[in-house]
Amino acid sequence: MNETWLFVDSGSGTPAFNMAMDEALLNWHSEGKIPPVLRMYGWEPAGISVGFFQKIEGSIDTDEAGRRGIPLVRRQTGGKAVLHDEELTYSILVSEAHPAIPKPVKEAYLVLSKGLLEGYRFLGIDAEFAVPPTRNASLSAVCFEEPSWYELTVAGRKVAGSAQTRKKEVVLQHGSVPLVIDDEKLFSLFRFPDEVRREKARNAFRSRAAAISELAGRPVTFEEAKTAFREGFERGLGIRLQPFDPPPELLAEAGELERKYGSDEWTYIREKEGERLP
Repeated sequence: MNETWLFVDSGSGTPAFNMAMDEALLNWHSEGKIPPVLRMYGWEPAGISVGFFQKIEGSIDTDEAGRRGIPLVRRQTGGKAVLHDEELTYSILVSEAHPAIPKPVKEAYLVLSKGLLEGYRFLGIDAEFAVPPTRNASLSAVCFEEPSWYELTVAGRKVAGSAQTRKKEVVLQHGSVPLVIDDEKLFSLFRFPDEVRREKARNAFRSRAAAISELAGRPVTFEEAKTAFREGFERGLGIRLQPFDPPPELLAEAGELERKYGSDEWTYIREKEGERLP
């Protein structure tokens, strides 16, 4: 691409703010106020993001999430629920009309995820793109159960999960890069018919997913991962990243949107029978 994109380092935010900032940046890019954006952020407190079309009832143990102080938030993108805890999250905002962005979703994933691939390589981890076999999709509500097209794997284990949507002629792709995975916490937050099946799923999960620190054989900090993936996206996408501090007007818009993402009306909208999503 050989062009300059903005780099937004948001630090750690609440689940509602994190989703609100992604939407605010999408709006600003759609309106031509800013060029394409790469954003990186963490979660404080930890949160569960549920897919735009996903139903919560029957799949997520909201009582356990409440006891652990883990709020739920509905994201703009589809897919299954993700526990965002000790991780680096990235988001990309780029016009659908950008000459480097393919129109088919899978091909766009391949282009944008090259930054993730290079980020893992900067950390000395030999990742590769997943090409899932043709088979029935998992019925589990847990996102990291198995990779989708062009997500990243190491020795067949999923190491990053991404989701994409297109709104207002802008591609939003964001994803989770776990530094550490606490599978006990993760599987306590999802509903299973009984404890035997919960433990069976948890054991199977360990062979299907992995975090950066496990693969690197040492603790990898948030700052180290952020540096590696920032350089990875520059190399993988052929861009230059220019630091960008969101102006007060953008932060105010994100603050307004945060109220939406923090509301039960938005989070549980799929539970309302017969009501269409906005």
